Amino acid sequence: MTSTETVQTREAPRTGWGGDTRAEPGLLIEDHALLGDLYTAALVARDGSIDFLCLPDFDSDACFASLLGTPDNGRWKLAPKSPVREVRRRYLGKTLVLETELVTDEGTVRLVDFMPIREGSPHLVRFVEGVQGSVKMRSELRPRFANGYTVPLLSKRDGICAAIAGPDALYLRGGPGEAPPPFESEFTIRAGQRIPFVLSWGQPYKDIPEVLDAEAALRDTQAYWEDWASKIRLPATYQDAVVRSLLTLKACSFHPTGALVAAPTFGLPETPGGERNWDYRFCWIRDAALTLNALMLGNLTDEAEAFGNWLLNAIGGAPDQLQIMYGIRGERRLTEVPLDWLRGYEGARPVRIGNGAYAQFQLDILGEFAAVLYLHSRLKGRMTERAQKALKSVATHVSQVWTQPDHGIWEMRGPKHDFTASKVSAWTAVDRWVRVIEEYGLKEDKAPFVKLRQTIFDEVCSKGYDAQRNTFTQYYGSKGVDASLLFIPLSGFLPPDDPRVAGTVLAIEQELMPEGLVLRYLTEDSVDGLEGEEGAFLACSFWLANTYHLMGRTEDALRLFNKLLGLSNDVGLLAEEYLPKERRLFGNFPQAFSHLALVNSAYLLAEGHKPPMHS
Repeated sequence: MTSTETVQTREAPRTGWGGDTRAEPGLLIEDHALLGDLYTAALVARDGSIDFLCLPDFDSDACFASLLGTPDNGRWKLAPKSPVREVRRRYLGKTLVLETELVTDEGTVRLVDFMPIREGSPHLVRFVEGVQGSVKMRSELRPRFANGYTVPLLSKRDGICAAIAGPDALYLRGGPGEAPPPFESEFTIRAGQRIPFVLSWGQPYKDIPEVLDAEAALRDTQAYWEDWASKIRLPATYQDAVVRSLLTLKACSFHPTGALVAAPTFGLPETPGGERNWDYRFCWIRDAALTLNALMLGNLTDEAEAFGNWLLNAIGGAPDQLQIMYGIRGERRLTEVPLDWLRGYEGARPVRIGNGAYAQFQLDILGEFAAVLYLHSRLKGRMTERAQKALKSVATHVSQVWTQPDHGIWEMRGPKHDFTASKVSAWTAVDRWVRVIEEYGLKEDKAPFVKLRQTIFDEVCSKGYDAQRNTFTQYYGSKGVDASLLFIPLSGFLPPDDPRVAGTVLAIEQELMPEGLVLRYLTEDSVDGLEGEEGAFLACSFWLANTYHLMGRTEDALRLFNKLLGLSNDVGLLAEEYLPKERRLFGNFPQAFSHLALVNSAYLLAEGHKPPMHS
């Protein structure tokens, strides 16, 4: 090795406790599993540490944020004191009840973690079970409110251990003894013993949350998820992956409104050590068509209806005010703020909450919203007057703005361009309005929209297409390609057997698939204004599998789809991206976009259903 060479190593997890505030290396993003109560979600690591949790809702401040910093930014670790030799974990059946077995030289202990489906206050329940031998355990509950910043006052309130700061309070019950368990404690668990811990969130100026019967809550939570999963209409193949993905999507839904967060986390990087560290606890319009299609294919009509109603309520009545994303209650102002006190996952900074891209002009969302309205009407078998008015207003607005450059589907932070996929989406908005006029026999003048549809089509095929290379390009005048160009066949803009589609797919294979998975675009030619190399974008890889299928390349479609299934972690979860060179998941986690794409691809490959954006 020369003096200029370096070797990257990953240390083994430390076993120390005390007041050490260094980050514990060794835990990957995929080392985590998901718990949820339909209002918020927690990430539990393989070592028994709950590293991320926002309370009381998805968009609330985190009380555990060690995933984005150090243990001193908040966590709850419940694990053996001695080194763990083996970890085995699984979800119990078709539920979000997580079971983790930790094997030590002293014996084996089992953790059972879950969040009861919320009826009042939010609770987090952890059982410690002795499986074999006698194991010395340690519980370290270190809450930090305000996204890992505020150190709470620890005290006892009405005989219960409490952590209080500002508007937040956490209360701990259970433990091995009759007295309230302290926030840090040690105890021994023996084979056959079963000890519950219950952590409840409340507001310090209100009554302490009600006592929760942990055993009854476990039974009720298992029953809820099993009953919900039993209603899923499954494809003939890929059933386990589809069930786990739909359970994950349900856990990412906000029950009061039906909204679906893109991920329950913020700040997990898209680029190792880079700046692309966004907050994904919002609802993206471009995810909507995938969401509705996945829910309807699974026969989850209640969820589809709730999501569709949330969407219509969120966007209001002015298409020129349509945003790319909204809050879980339909909020429009999603101000972006850096959290300077968090060192970031593996040093990727800044960690951000809020998302400044909400204010961007992105032409593509008009087409995606139109596709959702059209799809929703097809799935319901009727076009409501409200949806009809919305679709007409979107198509009319497109006629006024489609020539404008925008920031594109990937929310580029750099200059605006005439992105080819954005123009295809503009075409989609007009096309769906024309189809609705024709299919529902509406008394509307379709002639100007038919003409506009052709005008957009002709321009895209002229300015967005490189005839010399036989490929569409990322934006007018560019040489590079972009995975969003797969919308061309998936939207019905061109048939899958068109030579220009084949040429574009070939260019994507040659330029954006260095490891057999699809990149969004080449970051060295990036127009997003940020540095750093991204991993493969999993949703784009599923889109390519769909495109292969539509092109008749069935073996290629199945090969890619099965490869993607193999990238999920041991409990079936996917992040936003995959780093082939490091063989690990990356980005916010679990990523609804990835799981939506998985579900839609599974039904397409198993049953031949068309993609949600397709005709």
